[in-house]
Amino acid sequence: MATKAADTNRTDATQTDDERAPEEPTQTAEATRTEAGEAEATEPAEATEPAEATETAGGGRASGVGQGAGAVVSAALGLVSLSGGWIGTVAGARQQLVGQLRTSSSAGVAQQIKAVYGDAWHATALWAGLFALAALVTGVAVLARPAFGTPGRPQAPWIRSVAWAGAALGVLGLLLAVLKYSDALLALPSTS
Repeated sequence: MATKAADTNRTDATQTDDERAPEEPTQTAEATRTEAGEAEATEPAEATEPAEATETAGGGRASGVGQGAGAVVSAALGLVSLSGGWIGTVAGARQQLVGQLRTSSSAGVAQQIKAVYGDAWHATALWAGLFALAALVTGVAVLARPAFGTPGRPQAPWIRSVAWAGAALGVLGLLLAVLKYSDALLALPSTS
């Protein structure tokens, strides 16, 4: 037995680093697990930012697409209000036709001009005003939306710019529509 104990002691003393290597990785693995646990404790705060960005892009949270679309629609409606648009042109032509049908040939010149051209002008102004009002309301709604949304979430600068443009075009279109409808701008010619 003394020989066996001596062999065991000699084996322990003569072990090289390679022979002891299997014991060290387990200690290293435990240290790695402990370090990984500490890293996991600090990573969740950092890991939530990419997850939020993924949710934003994936549709879990609002990504501003609706606000951007609203701003573009507001600007488009403002442009339509200034140009008259197809609906305004059709409404004006229809009103002109109605005026021609309802006015007798024995009516005075002033009455014929008002019925044929004046009412058509007012119909066009009315439709332009409706488009301008829609542009203004849509632009203001897009600009006011961040106040009712997620706190601390800024609106993209291009959305604000386009919404301001839509609201400004809406105000300008509404002003022009009121001036046209009230005959303050391009009134009908006098017949006397």
